[in-house]
Amino acid sequence: DIKYALLISTIAGLSTMIGTFPIFLNIKEYKFKKFLSICLSFSIAIMIGISILDLIPNSIFIILFKYKLTFTIFITLLSFTLGAILVFIINKLLKLESESLFRLGVLSMVAIILHNLPEGIATFFGSIENPTLGIKLAIAIMLHNIPEGIAISVPIYYSTNSKFKALLYTFISGLSEPVGAFLAYILLFKYISNLSLCIILLFVSGIMITLSIHEILPKVTKYKEYKYMYYGFILGIIILLINHFIM
Repeated sequence: DIKYALLISTIAGLSTMIGTFPIFLNIKEYKFKKFLSICLSFSIAIMIGISILDLIPNSIFIILFKYKLTFTIFITLLSFTLGAILVFIINKLLKLESESLFRLGVLSMVAIILHNLPEGIATFFGSIENPTLGIKLAIAIMLHNIPEGIAISVPIYYSTNSKFKALLYTFISGLSEPVGAFLAYILLFKYISNLSLCIILLFVSGIMITLSIHEILPKVTKYKEYKYMYYGFILGIIILLINHFIM
């Protein structure tokens, strides 16, 4: 059922909006750095964890199953490196006109849009093949889409003081998942391959790991709220383990 598959992908994608809840909390000014330290370190754990536990190993094994080891290593390194380079390119463009906290939000949005597009494709095909599998995929995606919403909305809100901008940017990133599903139905139904999906996911992992280490982590350590930074890491790891082993 194509309508059912598109609905599942839409619900999974727009769950990102749940991650905007922190911007509606009345955070006192003296707690601002503590709160941001938890949210940003939580985002780091999620983005690096998804890449290391899911995107990279799954993609490598799928490519390795069909192609030689040398080709697998080459395509993995190339895709990952191109993703990392994209972060630096976007960062340079944004650096000319934006504050660093706003840059974090925009870079996170770009990374998550690129991540959600293939996720939407995977959810769409999974739901068509097996409705139960589609629901499981959607639940797993929702578990990490919520913290991804935090990664976008919190930096944008606290850099612009605009709930509208935070909600809009988060909504755009969430919408990319049903867009990916729709594109899969309209354009890619006959042409999508495991190799192309794996290349996209390796590219995305390069973006998310580089963004986490090069952009978000220095911002968190700058606040020097190390206890709250560790709280964020631990919470992110717990969510990842639930997502990875239970779902």
